[in-house]
Amino acid sequence: MGNSPEEFDWDNVETKSFGLGYSEEERAKLEEMYNGTLTQVQEKEVVQGTVVKIVEREVILNIGFKSDGLVPLSEFRDMPDLKPGDEVEVFIENQEDANGQLILSRKKAKILTAWKKIQAALDEDTVIEGIVKRRTKGGLIVDIYSIEAFLPGSQIDVKPIRDFDIYVGKKMEVKVVKINYSNDNVVVSHKVLIEKDLEEQKARILNNLEKGQVLEGVIKNMTNFGVFIDLGGVDGLLHITDISWGRISHPEEVLNLDQKVNVVVLDFDDEKKRISLGMKQLTPHPWESLPDNIQVGTKVKGRIVNVADYGAFLEVIPGVEGLIHVSEMSWSQHLRNPQDFIKVSDELEAVVLTLDREERKMSLGIKQLTDDPWTKQDVLDRYSIGTKHKGIVRNLTSFGLFIELEEGIDGLVHVSDLSWTKKVKHPSEFVKVNDELEVVVLELDVENKRLALGHKQLEENPWDTFATIFTPGSIHSCTILSRNDKGAILELPYGIEGSVGVKHLKKQDGSLPEVGEALDFIVLEFSKDEKKIVLSHTKTFETEDDKDQKKKPSTGGGKKKKNKEVAESKTTLGDIEALSSLKEQMDNNNDAS
Repeated sequence: MGNSPEEFDWDNVETKSFGLGYSEEERAKLEEMYNGTLTQVQEKEVVQGTVVKIVEREVILNIGFKSDGLVPLSEFRDMPDLKPGDEVEVFIENQEDANGQLILSRKKAKILTAWKKIQAALDEDTVIEGIVKRRTKGGLIVDIYSIEAFLPGSQIDVKPIRDFDIYVGKKMEVKVVKINYSNDNVVVSHKVLIEKDLEEQKARILNNLEKGQVLEGVIKNMTNFGVFIDLGGVDGLLHITDISWGRISHPEEVLNLDQKVNVVVLDFDDEKKRISLGMKQLTPHPWESLPDNIQVGTKVKGRIVNVADYGAFLEVIPGVEGLIHVSEMSWSQHLRNPQDFIKVSDELEAVVLTLDREERKMSLGIKQLTDDPWTKQDVLDRYSIGTKHKGIVRNLTSFGLFIELEEGIDGLVHVSDLSWTKKVKHPSEFVKVNDELEVVVLELDVENKRLALGHKQLEENPWDTFATIFTPGSIHSCTILSRNDKGAILELPYGIEGSVGVKHLKKQDGSLPEVGEALDFIVLEFSKDEKKIVLSHTKTFETEDDKDQKKKPSTGGGKKKKNKEVAESKTTLGDIEALSSLKEQMDNNNDAS
């Protein structure tokens, strides 16, 4: 049977001749066949592999190399149905480790492939689909090919986004706009996709835009003067006055952000850059639905929507307003600020005074809800001449003041009827608006609704008494109130005023007295009707000899007697009983006022 292995002479075997049983041609074919079954692989590259077997913690893959490679099973968590025969991409970590094993990585293969796809998407401007993973500062994180990309908030949509969380967990198409390999950062945009569609839509809208066209839009911004509406890439302004037939103070009262609305094109400029929209124009004007039973004389109820200097507007039904002129708010003939009567949002009743449905105008009145106080039967008795009343000062003029005795009953107090003794140049020197003043009726004209009132007539005319006190030649101590080049105004006893010319003002030493200085003055002239008293200080010390030098010489006996009589009249004035009683009366009146 031949030699046993122990008997075989291994030393005589010619190793150099091993395989010499094949010809050169046959040997070349065998080598070619063997090499054809192996793949030339390079480390750090991605290749296609076939699953050979799945063991406890690893997946064995055949990549056509002389040995199979190993990949951790944990890298196939996204492929729970993985089975032998499946093909996957893997990354060659090492052709042969210390154990001679081929080491592969599916995770790194996925990353490298993802970056190639992302770069291709940027180069070719292609659309890729990702999943929004979470919200981050300033935007969203989108997963594209297992790479986290940043989607800025400004690139989510063409309109401002207020709630980013609604996109989390949803699919979204994006375009790659920037890659930064130094920090593995990718920036994507969804807005660019919308903008492209909007440009086409915008062109269609603008080409077909015409007045009266009804469009659907979305409210994108609200201001106090109106709202901006997105018509599909084209913005239009819906002014606040075109939102509702009724008055509103802010669009948010009836509209909301992101609300879909139908609007009509009212106007636009030649370049169609400014588009004016209307909403109320899509509904009939409220005047057309105003009930027929509303006529002149009808009482209506409503809400005050505006108050102006000249009156207030009452909204009868939304979009139908009537003007309540300030003169129709009160029977008082002296008008006040409408805001003294009415405030915005007040609900009240009024009477229709005029109505023009074609012109859509209505005037209303409030005072007509009550009777005119001048038409009451007892007005003649209540305000007969001589009756006394108290009223409120409502208005001051240069010639007097108007006082309200009751709602709708006003009277005039002339400036000359305010005081017997004071020369009142303007009523503001005597009284203020809203002061209470007591008066007496001087004249009554019911037909013309006029009352002439007086305040000084509440007291007796003291000039009757003054006529007995300030007689010509009597001397009184007076105080200088004011002085000018022509003379001075004096304050006489009992608060009345007198005047003195400059030539009668000089003192004995030739100087002129200062304001506030008190001196003796002699009465030269007294006029009860004109309430005028003219005095002189110079004549109180001028002797008869001085006068004679101006006229003619004469003996001085009688003249000295005259001066003595004047001096005596000065000393006895304070003893006059009438003066004492008058002073007491005037002091009491001053205390009362």
